[in-house]
Amino acid sequence: MFSEEKVAQMAAYLLSKDGGRMAYLKLIKLLYLSDRQSLGVYGESISGDRFVAMKHGPVLSQTYDLVKNGGEEESGWNHWIRGAENYEVALKPMAVSVEDLDELSEADIEILDSIMAEFGHMSKYQIRDFTHDHCAEWQDPGCTSVAIPPSATFAALGKPHLTASALQDRLFEREQLDRALSVYKFR
Repeated sequence: MFSEEKVAQMAAYLLSKDGGRMAYLKLIKLLYLSDRQSLGVYGESISGDRFVAMKHGPVLSQTYDLVKNGGEEESGWNHWIRGAENYEVALKPMAVSVEDLDELSEADIEILDSIMAEFGHMSKYQIRDFTHDHCAEWQDPGCTSVAIPPSATFAALGKPHLTASALQDRLFEREQLDRALSVYKFR
């Protein structure tokens, strides 16, 4: 299930590794690639967000909305991230330590570090072009957005069809269970 606080901490961690500020297109792509890699390694995304195809490549749907419009939760996006001029976002706190990021596991941090090591040096357009050329689950939707089913991402990551389908079913079951349990979370 999507967690605004968790994706905000993912973004804060990535920003802290890149001087505290970056183009939001680059951040969106780094977050997508992180979730994609987590799917490939662990069978689950970090953020719980849905993947969608848009004109500039694949993105995380609700995360895209947060980057464009800000968040609602006090401990979520607006606690960690602020908009900046020239289509950039920046860290709100001056310094972030791993201990501050209590929503992220060690495995999550390892994925984020791996993505920064591989793609952090790229410009926003280089990383966008990379996702166009190397993320086979993305198909250009024109001027709209189209959902990317998890099975398409699993298949693009080299999983056999039956395995991709089974992993997608497991994700959907997990999401239903998380929704059912969330009713009891705030009681």
